[in-house]
Amino acid sequence: MKLKLTLPIAVFLMLLTVALSTGSQLFLLLSVLILLIIAGAISAVLWAAATLEAEGELSAETVRRGEDVTLFLCMRHRGLLPIAPLLLELSDPAGNRDRDIRLKNMPFRLQNFRLPIHTSHVGVFSVGLRTCTVEDLLGLVRKKVLLKQTFFELLVLPQTFSVDPLKLAPGDPGSELMARATEDLNAPSDIRSYQQGDAMKKIHWKLSMRKGELMVRKFDEPILQDVLILMDCSRPPSWGHPQAEADLRDALLETTASVLTAQTATDHQIRLPLLGAHPVDVDKRMGLPIALDYLSRVDFSETDRFERVLAMESRRLRKVGCVVVVAARLNILMVDIMVRMHRTGPNIRLYLVTFAPEDENVLPLIARLKQSGIEVSYVTPELNQ
Repeated sequence: MKLKLTLPIAVFLMLLTVALSTGSQLFLLLSVLILLIIAGAISAVLWAAATLEAEGELSAETVRRGEDVTLFLCMRHRGLLPIAPLLLELSDPAGNRDRDIRLKNMPFRLQNFRLPIHTSHVGVFSVGLRTCTVEDLLGLVRKKVLLKQTFFELLVLPQTFSVDPLKLAPGDPGSELMARATEDLNAPSDIRSYQQGDAMKKIHWKLSMRKGELMVRKFDEPILQDVLILMDCSRPPSWGHPQAEADLRDALLETTASVLTAQTATDHQIRLPLLGAHPVDVDKRMGLPIALDYLSRVDFSETDRFERVLAMESRRLRKVGCVVVVAARLNILMVDIMVRMHRTGPNIRLYLVTFAPEDENVLPLIARLKQSGIEVSYVTPELNQ
């Protein structure tokens, strides 16, 4: 609670001193009046703050970027002494400063209102009514009340867009190779009884004659190659305007989410290492909703340079048929690592998130990647004002 009572107390002491010095009842009454005003202001604020009731509800706790949610609030207080309109401090996920709203002073009456909230960026945000400030009519006494039932966590998921199908490296053991493998009679893994529909060439004739029933060879299905998605989880570069970093983050997350969503419809396993304060390895077995949840919570706090991440992952490519790199920066070291990765077998696709696709410093690096057989796609962030 803050008290701005320096002036009133000085006036009270001055009037009281004059009253006691002169014996004037007028100055004594004025000093008592000042004292009552001070006491009334303190009582009004404490009474209203102690009886303040606030409830809130969020229309949705998980939305896609660009969608709107509505915050429903109900408030009232039971103080009978007059106070100034309540000041509400609202947390806004749009990246703007917190909003302040003045609420009419109507004791005992429940006040309901709705506040639209626009989700401009991907991530986890705290939204709702954080504090309420109670103040007397003269502004002498102010008390800030911390509210708990009107503050919520809002998860904003990335939007997705269509991406071209990935091309896995030559020798991809896909459906065609799997079909051939089931016809390879040189490496059976087991024997089982004949079932209607089994191919005649799978029958183990010698064993069938010995057992007196038809037995067929059983073969292991080959393991499909994996798709490795590498997103730069370090802080994106600055482009000289306040929203640039947030826009780059959105583009990085939404590009990664688009590739991840497209790959869930295939038979290939997916691995997406997300680094930072809370590292996690996302894979297909988690399911797309959980994977997008983890992706949306990336805070871009990774301190290791992305070149080191690429170098570390380049040593674990034995089962990888395609590597997708999503980054907002490109340098010669990254190019060298991606070229070496491509030479070891897997195909590489780079999604370069940038505001300047024609940057003269980057074009030679792009040319070298293309000459090495690496796919390059540009993603231009959407500017959110």
